[in-house]
Amino acid sequence: MSFHEYTTVGRSGLRVSPLSLGTMTFGGTTGWGTDEPTSRAIFDRYVELGGNFIDTADGYTDGKSEELVGKFVADRSLRNRLVLATKFTFNAQSGNPNAGGNGRKNVYRALEGSLRRLKTDYVDLYWMHVWDGVTPVEELLSTMNDLVRSGKIRYFGLSDSPAWYVARAQTLAEKEGKERLIALQLEYSLAERNIEREHVPAARELGLGICPWSPLASGFLAGKYRREGATGKGEGRLEVLKSSANPVFNKFTDRNWRVLDVLLDVAKQLDKSPAQVALNWVATQPCVCSPIIGATKTAQLESNVESLSFSIPSDLRKRLDDAGKPELIHPYMFFEGVIHDRITGDVPIRAWTPEPRHRESSAAAPAAKHAAKS
Repeated sequence: MSFHEYTTVGRSGLRVSPLSLGTMTFGGTTGWGTDEPTSRAIFDRYVELGGNFIDTADGYTDGKSEELVGKFVADRSLRNRLVLATKFTFNAQSGNPNAGGNGRKNVYRALEGSLRRLKTDYVDLYWMHVWDGVTPVEELLSTMNDLVRSGKIRYFGLSDSPAWYVARAQTLAEKEGKERLIALQLEYSLAERNIEREHVPAARELGLGICPWSPLASGFLAGKYRREGATGKGEGRLEVLKSSANPVFNKFTDRNWRVLDVLLDVAKQLDKSPAQVALNWVATQPCVCSPIIGATKTAQLESNVESLSFSIPSDLRKRLDDAGKPELIHPYMFFEGVIHDRITGDVPIRAWTPEPRHRESSAAAPAAKHAAKS
C-alpha cells in the first residue's frame, strides 16, 4: 500500500500525490484534535506511503498546526521533497481590520508569520483561504504575482471563492502577463456538490486543478453517525460541533441521509468501507487532482490511501451520481432536458474535452466482486 502515481496541480508543473494530508487537527485541543505525538505519527506514515502534499493554514489551531508541520519537516530534512501549502485571510487580531482579509498589507503580514512557523523561506502553494468580499481582484492578483516573482511563494490558488472572481482573476492574469493561479480548494463530496454548477466548468476551461476539502463531509460519509430525530448522533467532529453556528457542519439533513443510504449500499456491494467509496468517487471526478484527507489515527490514514486501489463500476457510480445530483435551479434548467433540446434541434451534441468524464481503471477485482453479488 502506497502512492504509486502522482499528478500535476492543474495546468502547472507542480507534482503532488493524489491525496493531500490535511493538518487542521494538528495541535488541536478540541474533541477532534490530535496532540503532537499523534500528529507526528500521522505525518510520518503519510510520508512513508509516498505522500508529498501537506495542507495547513495560519488559522489552524491558532498557528500550532503550522508550527508542528514546520517542526516535522525540519526534523527529517524533507523540505525539498514535500509540497507545503498554507493559507491566509482570517483575522489574527480582533479589532484590527488590517490583520485579516485579502489586501496586500495583510497578505504580507500573514505570509511572514507562516514562513516563520513553517521554518522555511518559501511556500510551494499559497491559498487565499476565503473571498473577503472587499479586496479587488486586481490587487490580489498583483500581490500574488509579486510574491511568486520574489520567490516567497512558488504558486497560488483560491479557496472558497465565487466562480466569477476566479474567472476574472485568471482572465486578467492571462491578459496582463501575470502569474496565473493553478488551483481551487473547495468543499466537495457526495454530500456537497454545488461546485458542479459553476466551479468545475470554470476549472476545466481555465486549466485549474481542484483540491477538495472535506471529501467525507466532516466524517458524515464514513457512516459513523446514525439518524436521531431531526439530527444525528455519533463520535467525531460533527458530534462536537453540531450545535455551532458554522454552516459547514450542518450535515444532518434529509437529503444527506438519503445520499448516505445509497453510499452504504454501494459500499456493501463493493466490499469496501463507505469512506473508501466516498473518497474514490471524489478523487475520480473531473478536474480533481488531490482531495485533502484528515486523520486522527494512522490506521484511518492507511484506510484512506486504500481508497485509490479500486474502481467503481459504472452502474454503481451512476447510483452515487444520481443520489446527490444538484437541483436544476435557474438558470441551469436551461442547459439540459426539454428546454436544451430546443437549442440543439433535438440532436445529441457532445462538446470536445481532453479527458473522459470519469477515470475508470482496469482493476478487475472490485468489478468481479460486484458481479458475483448481483
